[in-house]
Amino acid sequence: MNRALTAHDLILAGIAVGAGLVAAFLSRTLLRWLAKHAKRTRWSGDDVVVDALRTVVPWAAVAGGVAVAAAVLPLTRTVRHHTDQALQVLLILVVSGAAARVIAGLVRSVTQSRSGVAGSATIFVNITRVLVLAIGFLVMLQTLGISIAPLLTALGVGGLAVALALQDTLANLFAGIHILASKTVQPGDYIRLSSGEEGYVVDINWRQTTVRQLSNNLVVIPNGQLAKTNMTNFTRPEQELTILVQAGVSYDSDLDQVERVTGEVVTEVMTEITGAVPDHEPAIRFHTFGDSRIGFTVILGVGEFSDQYRIKHEFIKRLHRRYREEGIRIPAPTRTVALQQGTVLIPPQRTPATEPTDLPPAHHL
Repeated sequence: MNRALTAHDLILAGIAVGAGLVAAFLSRTLLRWLAKHAKRTRWSGDDVVVDALRTVVPWAAVAGGVAVAAAVLPLTRTVRHHTDQALQVLLILVVSGAAARVIAGLVRSVTQSRSGVAGSATIFVNITRVLVLAIGFLVMLQTLGISIAPLLTALGVGGLAVALALQDTLANLFAGIHILASKTVQPGDYIRLSSGEEGYVVDINWRQTTVRQLSNNLVVIPNGQLAKTNMTNFTRPEQELTILVQAGVSYDSDLDQVERVTGEVVTEVMTEITGAVPDHEPAIRFHTFGDSRIGFTVILGVGEFSDQYRIKHEFIKRLHRRYREEGIRIPAPTRTVALQQGTVLIPPQRTPATEPTDLPPAHHL
């Protein structure tokens, strides 16, 4: 038989709840200070852990205070049982959410550190978060006394129907996992598809890949389609690449001078323009006797794909200026027509077979 509720019990319960609230406030203040300190470190994992603790620790302190208050009060066995279950469910939900946030954040940190860019592969992050929350949900059901064996059996039986209904979605999911696992494409890479779309990979999630074009438009490509199409990755195996600029000079030019001046311009552009490769060795290759010029190719080094437009722009401007200063002529396309005088064109003579015959004389009646 339960004893009667007294004022002393209420005071103790109030102290317990108040202590839990004070502990929650102090812990939140401390964790806020730790979060500012964690932002100064190079490792992003501590930011994720502290952010998750800011959620779970205050709630755990409040739940602990309520649990102590419930233990002090003369509650019936049924009420105490339901109170304990409610507190356990609350803690399981809070801990599961915090664990999902921590693990997903660490996965995101690892994917970003390996790709070396600020992009994200949210497909792994979402899968990790769903798995942790699913485990927490099963633990909560077990705590409430609900058997999870029938639920697992039902999920196994219904898995086939779900797989058939979500065939395209699952195809995109596994295609995204395959793309990331093979490391052919990562967030931050510059790619070009055989269909013509090109840009930076922003994100690869469970259904689609998002590509940001240089015009700042977003192109959404299903993972299944991306896995099947022909694709050029301009970032791998290394981000630096070479570009070719076609040029030509007149036939009366000194090719040694042309090569020397062009090499000086290449060196100047490589060392002064942002996005160029400073240690790139100038390369000029003559290759064609054209109609009005000798053609050659200039090979430039750029840091990444989008830098090529600025590098070409500056190189053409500076090369044109240097050629004018050095007296090197860039000819316009011309065609010379030579007319030979004194030639007479004689039309072909008619043969007798082709000559017209006279009409017979007319007969008068």
